[in-house]
Amino acid sequence: MAEKKEVSVMLKEALILTIITLLSGLLLGYVRELTKEPIRVQQELAVQNACKAVFSQYENVKFEQKQLTPSPYLEEELAGNGVSIGKVFRAVGDADETLGYVIETTSSEGYGGNIVLYVGVTRDLVLNDVSILSISETPGLGMRAGEVLIPQMHEKAVDQIQYTKNGATEENEIDAISGATITTKAVTNAVNGALRMAQELGGEYNE
Repeated sequence: MAEKKEVSVMLKEALILTIITLLSGLLLGYVRELTKEPIRVQQELAVQNACKAVFSQYENVKFEQKQLTPSPYLEEELAGNGVSIGKVFRAVGDADETLGYVIETTSSEGYGGNIVLYVGVTRDLVLNDVSILSISETPGLGMRAGEVLIPQMHEKAVDQIQYTKNGATEENEIDAISGATITTKAVTNAVNGALRMAQELGGEYNE
């Protein structure tokens, strides 16, 4: 009798646990579905704001996403520096003219993980501006990338950026963040990846 009672208790507890697990799963699914659309909207807004930030001199610029990817050769080259290219947007002016491109570029070699940038490059291949979409570097060091590195990249007509610890003297040079060489290198490589992508687009600017 005692054994039957014990089995009955175990079955009851198992049933209760199953019901709790089922209800938890349903609740999590409901919450996920409920928050999916607001999260998507916020992500799209962040992307639009990043695009606008790198072409801020234009009031009515629009951004059209293009189905453009690096050539296998360039993709391999960038991968060697821990860089990958994501979305590419055409920056469009009032008269539907191409002002340039916004290129999403990611470095996987940040000190704290991936660093995602949006890089604006004009149709004349000038590095217009850079916006940080995602970064998780060390506070007080790598997290200073937005205040130290990004302003130095404004409107640079260069093929590539180099960082230096001895004080930038050339147009293609920027000063590294003191104590954060890894972050500096990751950001620089990501920007250079976007410049290489813009250079490869070439004739696309004539659309």
